[in-house]
Amino acid sequence: GYFHQRVSECLYSSKDLQGIEFIDSYVFNKVEDIRFNSTVGKYVGYTEHGVKNAEAWNSDAAFLAQERGQLERFCKHNAELHY
Repeated sequence: GYFHQRVSECLYSSKDLQGIEFIDSYVFNKVEDIRFNSTVGKYVGYTEHGVKNAEAWNSDAAFLAQERGQLERFCKHNAELHY
C-alpha cells in the first residue's frame, strides 16, 4: 500500500500574533513532496511530482489566496488555545 499524509500546523515563536507561521505539508510514502509556508507565501516542491504541483497550485490565484488566509483563519483564531 501507499502512505499519504497532510499535516497542517501553526508554529508560534512568541506571544504576539506577528510571530506565527502556518505550514501545510503533503507527504507521500514518508517523503515530503510539497509544502506551503506562510512566510514564503507560496508552495515549494521537494520532489519532481511536488515541483509540478507547486507550479500548478501557485499559478491558481484563488487557490493560493485561500491557503494564505489560513494563517488568519486557523492560526491566529486559535492562538489563545495554544497559549
